[in-house]
Amino acid sequence: MLFGSSGIRQEFGPELVSLALRVGAAIADNASEVVIGRDTRTTSELLEHAAVAGMLSAGATVYSCGIAPTPTVAHATGRVDAGCMITASHNPESYNGLKLLNPDGSSFTLRQQAEIEDALKGSHWAGWDEQGHTSPIDAVDAHREAILDRVSLCRPITAVLDCGNGAGSVITPDLLASMGVKVIGLNCNVAGRFARPSEPLAANLPYIPEIVRKREATCAVIHDGDADRMMAFDERGRYIEGDQLLMLFAKYLDRKRVVTTVDASMAIEEVAEVRRTPVGDSFVSEELLAWGDFGGEASGSWIFPEYSYCPDGVYAAALLCEIASEWSIAEELDKMPRYTLLRESYRIDAPREIMTALGADEPTHGVRFEDEEGWYLIRASGTEPKIRITAEGKTPAKAKEMLDAGHAALERAKRSLE
Repeated sequence: MLFGSSGIRQEFGPELVSLALRVGAAIADNASEVVIGRDTRTTSELLEHAAVAGMLSAGATVYSCGIAPTPTVAHATGRVDAGCMITASHNPESYNGLKLLNPDGSSFTLRQQAEIEDALKGSHWAGWDEQGHTSPIDAVDAHREAILDRVSLCRPITAVLDCGNGAGSVITPDLLASMGVKVIGLNCNVAGRFARPSEPLAANLPYIPEIVRKREATCAVIHDGDADRMMAFDERGRYIEGDQLLMLFAKYLDRKRVVTTVDASMAIEEVAEVRRTPVGDSFVSEELLAWGDFGGEASGSWIFPEYSYCPDGVYAAALLCEIASEWSIAEELDKMPRYTLLRESYRIDAPREIMTALGADEPTHGVRFEDEEGWYLIRASGTEPKIRITAEGKTPAKAKEMLDAGHAALERAKRSLE
């Protein structure tokens, strides 16, 4: 299977370069105009050139954003037929890949992914007199201005911003400053190497709480490699779990119908009507096309459908600063319903085979067990050779019981393969 839960991602190598060329040509088979952008990885420029070569070979006109976040590329895609982002998002630097985008910002659906995979079997070369051409565009300014039209501060605030040396570095510092935020920037350069692991987990950000408290910041906002994600800290220096951020955005925006994934907390159902999808922002976006007024994943992807169906960590960062200028985020978090939620992941050589042994119809969708007091989910990562177990209970003891049950089920599946 070529596509994971969020596009195509692989360890960088000659095979990925060749694939980028062929995918570029396949995209252009049904898109005469394509927007492309890339993250800051040292391999992204090469992959962009390969993908563009494929698009040109099939006769497409290609608009290049250069280094830009995924949501910035998605915003620019609204004026053409398709978009392509060269990124491995929050994966380690040795990975890279491609995200394919529709004009409404949503990721390619399963049907569209299947069409691309089928198209890779054919040839898409145009004649010498039908080759495409490229043009640079300033997608960053357009995206920044669109966000500035939608957000504003009630009062000046100070915010810590950690872009992780990713693509958010080219837009979020200036965006927040333009709003009137005093920005304390960390890792806000496009060095090509990540000063910290790209995934915005609390364990990867141990230095943030002290900086927030010492600088008396109102909040901290954190990006991953392509800034489609945004996680945060409150004014007390506490990491805000994604489930709480989902509820915070829903409350502030007065959103009553929320789409989220099967691994999100059941506490969300106490504040909104909820529909759940498999893990992956593409599934959330696809459901939002039919139902709901806000969606997101606990991993940090936030989708505002009245604005775009692409997870927009840049817009979310600006919105969080707006909230922080009006509310005490810490006090709002303290009011929220909360249960014990445990998340663990394990690097495993054959995750798909193990998930099949567990009875999963689709390994990345996983298997879920629940009762009235809790649940657990076991699923294969869509981007790395890992299996993830998520468990939640209305009490800490129940959450631990569910996590132990998930471990036991995983061990039985591993033994069955041996």
